[in-house]
Amino acid sequence: MVKKLVNPEKSTQFEKSGVKIGLEIHVQITALNTKLFCGCSSDYRGKEPNSLVCPVCLGLPGSLPVTNRRAVDSAVMVARALNSKISHRTIFYRKNYFYVDMTKNFQITQYDKAGGIPLSIGGWVDFEANGTIKRVRIIRLQMEEDPARLSYHGTIDSSPYTLVDYNRAGIALLEIVTEPDMTSADEARLFLQKLRSIIEHLGVSNGDLQGSMRCDANISLQGGKRVEIKNISSFREVKRALQYEIIRQKQLIRRGSTVKQETRHWDADRRLTISLRTKETESDYRYFPEPDLVPVEISENWIKEIEFKMPELPDARKTRLVKEFDIPEYDAGVLTSSKALADFFEECCCLYPDAKKISNWIMTDLARNLKDLGIEISESKIKPKYLTDMLKLIDEGEISGKIAKKILSKIVRDGEPPQKIIQKENLIKIGDKTQIQKIIDKVFEEFPKAVQDAKTDPNAINYLVGQVMQETRGKADPEITNKLIRKTLEKHKNT
Repeated sequence: MVKKLVNPEKSTQFEKSGVKIGLEIHVQITALNTKLFCGCSSDYRGKEPNSLVCPVCLGLPGSLPVTNRRAVDSAVMVARALNSKISHRTIFYRKNYFYVDMTKNFQITQYDKAGGIPLSIGGWVDFEANGTIKRVRIIRLQMEEDPARLSYHGTIDSSPYTLVDYNRAGIALLEIVTEPDMTSADEARLFLQKLRSIIEHLGVSNGDLQGSMRCDANISLQGGKRVEIKNISSFREVKRALQYEIIRQKQLIRRGSTVKQETRHWDADRRLTISLRTKETESDYRYFPEPDLVPVEISENWIKEIEFKMPELPDARKTRLVKEFDIPEYDAGVLTSSKALADFFEECCCLYPDAKKISNWIMTDLARNLKDLGIEISESKIKPKYLTDMLKLIDEGEISGKIAKKILSKIVRDGEPPQKIIQKENLIKIGDKTQIQKIIDKVFEEFPKAVQDAKTDPNAINYLVGQVMQETRGKADPEITNKLIRKTLEKHKNT
């Protein structure tokens, strides 16, 4: 089935919802070993605060930055994947602001006005929403350095002090700025999910690392003033932040109040936005070209070399999975929404012949267990071999599907192979007819009313089956149990 592409310039969704959402996504290039303009290690997580710094990333007088070529390679790769037009000559600018997260009181970034040339302009990302293909346009993609990391004692508005860790200052960032083409929090979440999948397939950034992909959201209602929500620490929180802000602005409009143009902070613990400051204008930042960095010249040959190295992207992988493993398009779409999930699926298919059965278990029970634990597949202890071994045990009649569900939850949580869990928990399926019949006889004695109902109502048999399963902790073979219960009922009818 070919899904219709919704042109964002002609979309009627804004007229229906009155909501306009644009995003500024900050992606750390975690594939690098060093920072954007110096040789300091980029592996700052878990390190002693302020231990990975030098005169360049601290901006000390006399220090000179040098652009990391591999960072440019990664940025060009992302730009190509987002259908963006790459600038053959790009310039770095200084964005001036006085805040503790930048010791030099400016950030080295890029700019698209007053002669500024970002790394790329234009582009789009297509994703599925409500049965149609939604397109979000990209305004620009630019490179910049990450500021320091701030920590608070309690909440941002109540903390008596701010702690600053400059280890993060200077980490290579990509900033991706979109048009306000999204009209709901759900659309924003789906867009970010697709963007993350693209970037992870490229191998540019690991989205599982804390703070590696962050987002600022710009939102306005009914043509009103634009509010920026800062410091949304993860894509998971974007939907919550936008939902809260939509409700807040609607309530203001309903009461006849004016929505102010301002910057607000998302407090994930209290799940609300807090006013930080009146929104700055671009002139407040006093952008001007960075005098210590030469322009970066990106030739066509350089771009072609990068294109040649580009791996398979999610859309192409989705098409291949449908063709290669004969699974539905929907399944392939769910699996390729995460590179780690698609990798897990393909590894399973090397170990077990039924791809559809694998995808069913991944999309239902495995996904539910991961959600309950609040983790991604890459953070789980499960291995492809553990899942496929479990499926083989079902096929061989060693365990039932119900038992398999219990086993899977323990595998995801504890990372133990299914055979060990079965042995430890004594979960081997009961297939002995004599043993099952004894349990059925016991159930018939304990639930005479259910037996009478089952004599006239075939659906009532399910209750008796359930009681046998409960007695055996789900270990009784369901097919044998069902047949024996029906046979026992026939005997009861005759007597």
